[in-house]
Parts: sequence; C-alpha cells; structure tokens
Amino acid sequence: MARKSYLFTSESVSEGHPDKVADRISDTVLDAYLTAHPESRVGCETFVTTQRVVIGGEVRGPESVTKDYIEELARAAIKDIGYEQEGFHWKTAQVDVLLHAQSVDIAQGVDSAGNKDEGAGDQGIMFGYACTETPELMPAPIHYSHLVLRKLSEARHAKQGDAAKLGPDQKSQITLRYDNGKPVEATSIVLSAQHLDENLTSDDVRAIVEPYIRKSLPDGWINGNTEWHVNPTGKFVIGGPDGDAGLTGRKIIVDTYGGAAPHGGGAFSGKDPTKVDRSAAYAARYLAKNVVAAGLADRACIQLAYAIGVSKPLSIYIDTYGTAKVDEAAIEKALGEVMDLSPRGIRKHLAMNKPIYARTSAYGHFGRTPDKDGGFSWEKTDLVDALKSAVN
Repeated sequence: MARKSYLFTSESVSEGHPDKVADRISDTVLDAYLTAHPESRVGCETFVTTQRVVIGGEVRGPESVTKDYIEELARAAIKDIGYEQEGFHWKTAQVDVLLHAQSVDIAQGVDSAGNKDEGAGDQGIMFGYACTETPELMPAPIHYSHLVLRKLSEARHAKQGDAAKLGPDQKSQITLRYDNGKPVEATSIVLSAQHLDENLTSDDVRAIVEPYIRKSLPDGWINGNTEWHVNPTGKFVIGGPDGDAGLTGRKIIVDTYGGAAPHGGGAFSGKDPTKVDRSAAYAARYLAKNVVAAGLADRACIQLAYAIGVSKPLSIYIDTYGTAKVDEAAIEKALGEVMDLSPRGIRKHLAMNKPIYARTSAYGHFGRTPDKDGGFSWEKTDLVDALKSAVN
C-alpha cells in the first residue's frame, strides 16, 4: 500500500550552473544543425571549466555549420546566461570545437534502407511520468523548485531591483510534506544564489530572494514550520564554471521528475531526436501526461525499451500505482495504438526535427507550456479523446 504521509525533496539548478551551461551549449549546437538541415545527426557533449569550453562529439550535417560558427554560438549562449567574470567570460574564454563525423557503424543502424525502417540510435530504457499534484501534471517538489529559479532568473535578466546583484549560478531545493498523498506545506527551503557583491551576507541574499520564493509557492505552504537555508555556506561569489567544472548530461534528475519517478540513465541535451534517450523519454512523458489528463489514472509511469537499429519498441509498460480507473493492461495496449512509437513515428508525431532544444536546457524538460513553433510539443494533451476511445 502506498504511503499517505511523508516528506519528499527535489532540487533544481539555474541556467548558470556549470552543468547547465554545458547543456545549453550542446543544445545550441544541435539547434544550429537542425536549422541548417532538419535530418542532421548530432551527439554533442560540452565540458566547461575556468575560462575554457570544450565541445566534442559526433555529427552528420551540412558543412555550413562551421567550427567558427559553433564557437560564435557558444560565446553568445554564455553571454545570454550572463557570464562576464574574470574566471569565465563569454568574450575571452578559450573555446575548442572538436566535433567529428558520425560513426558509419551507428549510421547504418539508424538510417532507413530498402525495406528497413529507421532504427533507434541506441539501446536503452526510457521513462515518462505524470501525476495530479500540479496543473502541469508534474510532481510538486520539482515543479516549485524550478519555478523559484525561473522567477529569480527573469528578475536578474530584467535587472529588477536587488535581483540585479545576483549572479547566474543558483540552486534550489524544496522539501514538501504530503498528507493523505497530497502536498500541503514546505517543511524546508534551500536556496544558494551566487552574488556579484562580495560584501553581501546570507541575510542580505535571503532578503533579495525570499519574495520570489513566496510568490512561487501556493499560499499557506510557507509557514512557521518552514526551515530556511539561504546561502548556508556564507559567501558565494565565485560561481559557474570558474567555481566548478560542468558537463553535458549530468543533471538528468533535475531535467526530469526530481526523483519522483524512475530514470533510464540516458541524458537529453545535445542529442538529435533519432536518439531515443531523448525522443522516447519525451514520448513517454507525452503518453503519461495524456493518460492522467484523460482521467484514466491519477499517476502514471510509462517505460519504453529499445534496441539499437530496431524500429519498434521492445516493450511498453505502465504503472499507475493503484490509481487506474480502468484496467492497466487496457491502457498499456492503447498506448501502442494511439501513437507510432518507432523513432520515426515519434519524431513525426511530435514534430521534433526543429531547432527547439536550447530552451529545454534549464528548468526542466517537462511541465512546460507548448510553444507555437513546436517547442515542448510533448506537453500537449491532444491524445485524451483517442485514449478514452481505445480503452472503452
């Protein structure tokens, strides 16, 4: 039987966190290739440290995306994030572009040929999750951890009051108390925010960030029982890649469900949608969200499994944690009927061969609002009617 009363914690990190700087650059490179040619193949990894950016991986795309252009894009991304520090500056950091051609062995498995459909870019398992804890059908701890940092980021970029004194590197962590299976209050809030003025104290930083935190959480969730830990180590001036190295794909739990659901282990950023690590995880979220939006369950976790070079998923599994309103086997069967879950089918259904990925690199890949240009298409709930019909 599922527990009804407990504490659960999730964390988020801002776009200025070193790992997120790396994710942003990798996804910016991906968008550049997809803009030049929608069928480009990209597996881009980025490493950032003090005054250094190293971009590597394998690509197959037009020669118009040159190394000089990629370097220019990387600098623009760093500038947009806001790094103009001695230890990491968009203009003066050394940028090495070491991308090489995609392996022909991988290409022959992914590409369609003759009667063979396009295959998965790798083997692996992917998970998608949705629940009724927030209007976005996301787990509440990760949703509000993201929201706090997004509000602070917006204020920082707008130079809104004292928020202009904050730097790009920030982390949040929220612990919620659940009663009868529903989140009811925040028992602790942890916020570490880089600050540009080295004379600011932890109390000064709390005075800056607390209003944004209070605006982010539902009324009454912050109360006399809530513990606050704002910049608990004290001074936080040296941040970003100068304070700690960053790597693409190192924040996979922040990117997904904050630990509230399983993760298959594959990262997203820098990967084109033939790579099921990314596209199938998006498809699994899309299906899970539609299952919950259709009222078929209050919680849904979906697993998909693939083999490299094989087009169809090896398995489809759903767990509704005892909340299903209809037979789980019927929902499972319906999932494969309402959507073609081959790599090609996912890409076409969700229109994923577009330059829509740099925007996913911070504040979560899920729980976002679909954009008019096709961004976050996996957050739509347009399968609700089809799912209801399929299970009846």
